[in-house]
Amino acid sequence: MKKFFTISIIILLILSMATSVFAVAPTMEIVEDNVCKIDLNDASTFEKKIVASNLENHQVTLQLSLTNNSKAIIPSGELMLVIDSSQSMDTAVGSTTRKDLVLNSANTLVEALLKANSSNLKIGVVTFSTSNVTDPTTGFITTGTEADAQNVCELSNNIETLKSKISAIKGTGQYTNLDSGLQLAKKSFTSEDNNKYIIVLTDGLPNIAIGHNDLVTYNGLTDVINKTKATLLSLSDYHVITMLTGITNVDASFRKEGDKIYTYGQVIEQVFGSEAKPTVGKFYNVSDSQIESTITDSIYRDLLPITQSLKNITVEDFFPKYIVDNFDMTYVDGFDTSKISPNIDATTNSILWNIDELEAGKTATVQYNLTLKDTFDESIIGKILDTNENVKINFTDFDNTNKEKSSPVTPKIRLVPVQVDDTVAPAPLPEAGSHLILAGFVALVGISIFFGIKSRKIQ
Repeated sequence: MKKFFTISIIILLILSMATSVFAVAPTMEIVEDNVCKIDLNDASTFEKKIVASNLENHQVTLQLSLTNNSKAIIPSGELMLVIDSSQSMDTAVGSTTRKDLVLNSANTLVEALLKANSSNLKIGVVTFSTSNVTDPTTGFITTGTEADAQNVCELSNNIETLKSKISAIKGTGQYTNLDSGLQLAKKSFTSEDNNKYIIVLTDGLPNIAIGHNDLVTYNGLTDVINKTKATLLSLSDYHVITMLTGITNVDASFRKEGDKIYTYGQVIEQVFGSEAKPTVGKFYNVSDSQIESTITDSIYRDLLPITQSLKNITVEDFFPKYIVDNFDMTYVDGFDTSKISPNIDATTNSILWNIDELEAGKTATVQYNLTLKDTFDESIIGKILDTNENVKINFTDFDNTNKEKSSPVTPKIRLVPVQVDDTVAPAPLPEAGSHLILAGFVALVGISIFFGIKSRKIQ
């Protein structure tokens, strides 16, 4: 009996030492620091990678990023501003005048364009109305000639010079000879083979043209309409944008002779066409309240016809189930969480990231942490774990076509069992060791009782 108890004590000591000195305590390591890279097009990429880690606390930080490396196409070549300088431009608009609205907006447009591309773009300025030149033989002001337009500023890329010249524009006459302004602008371009732009800013309809100054008859206005329209059509190889303002009643009479009537609307349609179907280029017919936004925003955007933006982007990031079950996913601060799933979707094991538009030169980024839960499935210890399963991206490309790209490439981690020496750094026994000691102790006590009882019976 004594021999049995001695053996039991030795077994318990060995069991205790085995379970207390060597216990399983996993740590984390990065096995493959793969970067998932997807080329969306020649200028845009997606990347998924580990950007930080706290391996002692079983945590890695992953980053999803979309980059649009394209450059916005900005106008290059030569641009002529053709500005109405007739007396009607002095019409009051609130606390300012129509002329000031147009000129200030034109200055804003010039500054924005040249700050974007001063090395490859030059801008000139022409005004039109009627001249102040008096015919010495008749004593009357000469109208319907090339003199109805003035070259205010030669082609230049000097912002301050252009703004100064534009701000100094004064009214030169009562009537509107758009034909003369367009023809002078056309002559002001160089012969260099480059882009040519014409921006027309006017508040009136043409009532005279070069060679036509009949201000009374119906047929006289018909000639002006036809002449001006022909000049516009001759500019079909140029980038032409026209803004008309100041016309409040298109049904009002513009020219009347007997029972023949030209309404404002009819003249607009015959000269400029409509916004939906312009005579040439692009046409805006706006109110005075829209002058500033039309010139500084709409026309500016028209001069940048290719924005090179990715649109309607959705990024779906899929996780393996063992990541979802054993790790907590939390976002890193610093971005708009309203555009991304707040948590991993339990039905798809994924998060969905929405981006309405990614403009040229922009990058969108999301970061999140994967942290091992306090309670986890110990069967994953020692296994190589994919941090993600797949990434799927849908988007509208530069050419407005819908595309889909995906990749299964992902960074990989592993939980590694580590032998912990409790004799060097005492710590509470792991649950697995404690249970083993307790089971052994109970078994030995039971055996002892059994043999004790049996021994007594034998005696």
